[in-house]
Amino acid sequence: MKTLREVPVGSSAKVVKLHGEGAVKRRIMDMGITKGVEVQVRKVAPLGDPLEVTVRGYQLSIRKGDAELVEVE
Repeated sequence: MKTLREVPVGSSAKVVKLHGEGAVKRRIMDMGITKGVEVQVRKVAPLGDPLEVTVRGYQLSIRKGDAELVEVE
């Protein structure tokens, strides 16, 4: 299983599945990260948290812990 956290900077990946439960999963979905959407990793902060990604045409910062809940291919 590969997660969004493991995608290298400058690369894109397609969301396969969201893990997690309840409010955390709902928050990720509310940000536009849903099954089948293309996500591009733009930058990673110097200490590795958060990541900046482009999803559905806009930039989004997502915490490393949340990125690990997003399974990609």
